[in-house]
Amino acid sequence: MRHPLRPAVALAALLAAACAPHLERPDLSVVGVTLLSSSVWEQHLRVRLHVHNPNDRALPVRGISYDMEVMGQAAATGQSEASFVVPAHGDAEFDMSVTTNLAAALMQLMARGPNALQEQVPYRLSGKVELSQGLLRSIPFEQRGSFRLQ
Repeated sequence: MRHPLRPAVALAALLAAACAPHLERPDLSVVGVTLLSSSVWEQHLRVRLHVHNPNDRALPVRGISYDMEVMGQAAATGQSEASFVVPAHGDAEFDMSVTTNLAAALMQLMARGPNALQEQVPYRLSGKVELSQGLLRSIPFEQRGSFRLQ
């Protein structure tokens, strides 16, 4: 015996999937890194991030979970709880407080000479942007670039 609602449920599921928004990945980049305090075992940094939204709708960001590598070394993992909205086709910047152990990367940098802190430092940032609204609740990202330690 066939269930009379089965075709209607299948049609509703197909329509919902077709109407689901397609969101492009936002572009995240490190604007600056400020060393707040440091010891041999850990460093406290303020990392300023820039977010560009390539979509035609605003992104209500609940938070960002991330992994950060600096000079090929694992530097930080965590989650920002900063809530903000990135306007459609717009930009936003926010700060994250990061506690990390960059001893290996800093030693590698210092080995380059007395002007090493003026050099560009390569990074890789990956993770997910968590949204507070909509059918799609997380958008993965990966970004590579460089910054200058201030």
